[in-house]
Amino acid sequence: MRLAIITLAALAAFSTAAVSTAAFADKTPALGDPPPPGTGLPDGQCIRSTEIRNHTIVDKRTMLIDVGGRATYRVTVNGGCLAGAVSSDPIVTRSPPGSNLICKPIQMDLAVSKGGFPSQCIVESIIKLSPEQVASLPRRLRP
Repeated sequence: MRLAIITLAALAAFSTAAVSTAAFADKTPALGDPPPPGTGLPDGQCIRSTEIRNHTIVDKRTMLIDVGGRATYRVTVNGGCLAGAVSSDPIVTRSPPGSNLICKPIQMDLAVSKGGFPSQCIVESIIKLSPEQVASLPRRLRP
C-alpha cells in the first residue's frame, strides 16, 4: 500500500512538471505587443494578395504570412477570429476592387476556412517583420 501511495505521488509530481514544461514550450515568440489598430504598411512594403504563399496561426489574433518567399508579415485581427484555426486551414483573401495591392488593414479582406466554412476576420494591423524577428521565430511558427 505504501509503495502505491509513493508511486502515485511521484506520478503526480512528474505530471505537474510535464505540464509546466509543455506550457513553457508552447509559449509564442516575443513578437511584442501588436501594433495599434489601423497600422498599415509604408510605401515600398505593400504586398500583393496574389503573392501570399503560406501562413502560420500564432494565436487567436495573430497570423504570420509569407509573401513571395521574400518577407514575413504579421497580421493582427480583431477579437478571436483565429481561435480554433490551425495553420493548415486555408485562408481566403480577396483583393480590393481594381487592385490586388494591400497597404492598409482595410484593404485586406481575410477569411479562414474552417471545415469548408469561411470565417471572416477584421484585419486591425499589418506590419513587416524584420529579418531578426523572423530568425528568432521557432521553426513551427515560420510560414
